[in-house]
Amino acid sequence: MASASSLLSEERLLCSICLDVFTDPVSILCGHNFCSSCLHTYWDSGDTCQCPMCKREFSTRPELQVNTFISELADEFKKLVQVRASTPAPQLPALDVLCDFCSEIKEKAVKSCLTCLTSFCESHLEPHRRVARLKGHTLLEPVKNLDDRMCETHNKMTELFCLNEQAFICVLCFTADHKGHNAVPLEEQYEKVAATKDEAQANMQKLIQTRIEKIAEVEKLLDVSQVESEKEEQAAVQVFTELIQSIQASQAELVEAIQQRHRGIKQKGEEVLKELRREVTELRSRSSQLEHLSQSQDHYHFLQSFSTLTTPPHESCPDTDLGPDLSVQATRGHLTRLKQRVDEIMEEIPEIRMKRMREHAVDLTLDPDTAYHSLVISEDGKQVTQEDNIEKDKVTDNPKRFDVYCEVLTKEGFMTGKFYFEVQVKGKIHWIVGVARESVERKNETSVSVEDGYWCILLDEGKYKTTADSELKILKEELQKVGVFVDYNKGEVSFYNVDSKSLIGCITGCCFTEKLYPYFYPGLNDNGRNSAPLIITPVPQTH
Repeated sequence: MASASSLLSEERLLCSICLDVFTDPVSILCGHNFCSSCLHTYWDSGDTCQCPMCKREFSTRPELQVNTFISELADEFKKLVQVRASTPAPQLPALDVLCDFCSEIKEKAVKSCLTCLTSFCESHLEPHRRVARLKGHTLLEPVKNLDDRMCETHNKMTELFCLNEQAFICVLCFTADHKGHNAVPLEEQYEKVAATKDEAQANMQKLIQTRIEKIAEVEKLLDVSQVESEKEEQAAVQVFTELIQSIQASQAELVEAIQQRHRGIKQKGEEVLKELRREVTELRSRSSQLEHLSQSQDHYHFLQSFSTLTTPPHESCPDTDLGPDLSVQATRGHLTRLKQRVDEIMEEIPEIRMKRMREHAVDLTLDPDTAYHSLVISEDGKQVTQEDNIEKDKVTDNPKRFDVYCEVLTKEGFMTGKFYFEVQVKGKIHWIVGVARESVERKNETSVSVEDGYWCILLDEGKYKTTADSELKILKEELQKVGVFVDYNKGEVSFYNVDSKSLIGCITGCCFTEKLYPYFYPGLNDNGRNSAPLIITPVPQTH
């Protein structure tokens, strides 16, 4: 059987909305309980009537009645809390602090001495109660790790609190490193800080309430987003359904028109064939008669019949122009352009555009043979950082190596088609990422520009730009990961914010004539301010 103390445990009597003990608790049909005012406020703030915990919806707002059983338990608990608050808390023994003087079986300590930095059991504490010079020592309830309260510099007790640096110090610290600072005894600082506990607790409760209101706000936004998403999905499906039906109907009409046109051409062709065959028959008959006439000795009859037999049935052949109607070819061109336009419209949706680009993702590995001598490449070839303490003679000479700036290319190069990769630039204050042509200058100084064979995006002095100085979209937040998409045949290099899936810049009108290599410049270490690596990250698989 449950005891009274278990029935009155605080966790059983808390409202999940205000996180406080129930006031006028009410129960709803799903069995969950809330303060009456909290539940009404929650329902008034939303468009639907649902349980704040299990999200069960109700078609009409239920009529609420105070749950008398829970209400009585909550009242009893509040009374119990008041009684406990007015009763001095008993001093519990420090079960885990043992006497430092006991040699064999250690007894539990009853006091710790801040002067001796030692904990004593009852018997070993006796000298502190009897000897006059020990009576002046500071005793307190048993505490562990007394050595932590010692100043590491002067090996003395930290009895002061420096307000300037918010640090525990000893008296020697105050006269040396903290000379001129405002320092007070620990007891004084304790009383001052303890006096602000109620205010701090009140502020904490305000923060809790603010977070609870934010939770309700976010939950409401998620509910609204769900509804809006379903509406958009239904609308999109409806539009595509109508578009598909319209295209199918247009396809049927176009097929029928093509077939009808063919039937007309076929009928006309058959009529022309019939006429041509009739004329061929007639001409063959005349040819035979002419051959027979040529053997006649009747001059009169010959001359009279010759002109009749040699005159063609028609001055010209029947019209045989049965070529295709050019309007069909024009229609086919219009439909091709329509398909291209639909593809362009679909790619205006960031998620779809990112999905299609990721279909061209390539697996890249940094090429150590091209890396500047102070660059450090990870074993998997996916990360690169710059370190100042690496000497140039530590790397082998190589015609492919960059000898002026801390640059590196990948082992993989591309001369056609499309390719895409993603690079993490988080935590860096200066970097360059993009592609470079194979013949870029590696041994002498040059500028990182389109003219010199670099098509990149970069961060310099807090500003994002491209090597073509093309305008970039304003970024509301710092880039964490950049996506690079190259269409070699089209001559375009585009840059994306991977997190938001948004286009941030594009270099167009390029004329690529040689192999392109993904290019990375992590920038100088800058005393650790730019020590974060550039990381070639795996591109999520599309489905």
